[in-house]
Amino acid sequence: MAEQRADVLVIGSGPGGYTAAFRAADLGMGVALVEADEKPGGVCLHRGCIPSKALLHAAKLIAEAREAKAWGLSFQKPGIDLDALRGWKDGIVSRHVGGLVDLCRRRGVTLIRGRAVFEDSGSVRVEGPEGGSRVTFGHAILATGSHPATFPGLDLQSPRVMDSTSALKLEAVPKSLLVVGGGYIGLELGTVYAELGSRVTVVELTDGLLPGADRDLVRPLSARVEKVFEAVRLNTKVGGMREVDGGVAVRLEAEGKQVEETFERVLVSVGRRPNSAGIGLERTKAEMDRKGFVGVDAQQRTRDERILAIGDVAGEPMLAHKAMHEGKVAAEVLAGEPAAFDGVVPAVVFTDPEIAWCGLTETEARRKGIEVKVARFPWAASGRASTLGRNEGVTKLVIDPKTERVLGVGVVGAGAGELIAEGVLAVEMGAVARDLALSIHPHPTLSETIGGAAEVFLGTATDLYLKRK
Repeated sequence: MAEQRADVLVIGSGPGGYTAAFRAADLGMGVALVEADEKPGGVCLHRGCIPSKALLHAAKLIAEAREAKAWGLSFQKPGIDLDALRGWKDGIVSRHVGGLVDLCRRRGVTLIRGRAVFEDSGSVRVEGPEGGSRVTFGHAILATGSHPATFPGLDLQSPRVMDSTSALKLEAVPKSLLVVGGGYIGLELGTVYAELGSRVTVVELTDGLLPGADRDLVRPLSARVEKVFEAVRLNTKVGGMREVDGGVAVRLEAEGKQVEETFERVLVSVGRRPNSAGIGLERTKAEMDRKGFVGVDAQQRTRDERILAIGDVAGEPMLAHKAMHEGKVAAEVLAGEPAAFDGVVPAVVFTDPEIAWCGLTETEARRKGIEVKVARFPWAASGRASTLGRNEGVTKLVIDPKTERVLGVGVVGAGAGELIAEGVLAVEMGAVARDLALSIHPHPTLSETIGGAAEVFLGTATDLYLKRK
């Protein structure tokens, strides 16, 4: 068995893993990066963030072409070449893979293909396509990510039942599609298939889409998807599935009643689980909680002094940008720098309209009994939103009424994912509402709605009439 040695061994080459590896190499450490898949990039690049956003962009073009009729512009019904669409999506992924391989080479990071299993706190066994090898290390950074979750009744083994990975392969556009789960994955992929021509039904166990997000941000999205999707069924449970000729028969349970309906395909999107099992962690001092997340402190250190963990495997939220930030923290900690994770993590749902938030949410403040004041700026008053034909949006600030500090920001509307960056900066820097109100935003832009929300709080809004107190 071949032997290798690394100052830092990074296990997993997703956004968190390659960020940690590259930062550690830049800081002068000898780094090896192990990846079980054929190519680096992890779930985000191959089966998540990047391919899904490519397909969502295509879906948005289809929607805009259809809706432009209201503006006096008519287009033919789009022809869809699935082979070409897949090729375009796969080409984007391939270019980014090539970039990662080149960056490994330039930084002197040794890329090892295979599945790593801990032998102890100082070595792993790597089983790869060319046989096994053993890597010893000074420290290891665990970045193994997560996988789609399933539950009893949803685990039918059939090519007609998809998870997010198989759905992104875009093998076909079914006439009818059931999406199980009204979270961001289900809504994003449901949108793609609906715009490509599927009759999409979404079922959600709770009483609202995107559980956990503020309801005022979800309402504009709910109104839109009810027009795009065949149906949205809340408070509905999937009791079981069975394969039948031409589809999958699904037993749906709601309000004490059961019905069975048949769909050509089913997409199960009920969350993700950490990849922490079967990698030998029991041979180290690292500890896991009951959900399988590896426990870490603010410096990403586990209970084993030689092992750190980042990304999905280290806890929620399971977001690529959170993993990337943690990767830098972990590398800098190993270099002896005074680094710790203490950042504001934004969340973005790339539906149409997009929803984004950061910092303290209104729902969280209410649950924790934190006194806040919420200032909302409706996009009906935004000139730029009007020119886009998208006045359904809302921008809101969650503010401490005593200090006027901005504690959280929420946006729903076209391009919300881009707008939230200003909110992240405001919360991170401890800005007060007046800082946002006095920052001159270009006109006409959607960014004005952030300053507008601050003006609503201060009572100085130009584009809204506010009754004098």
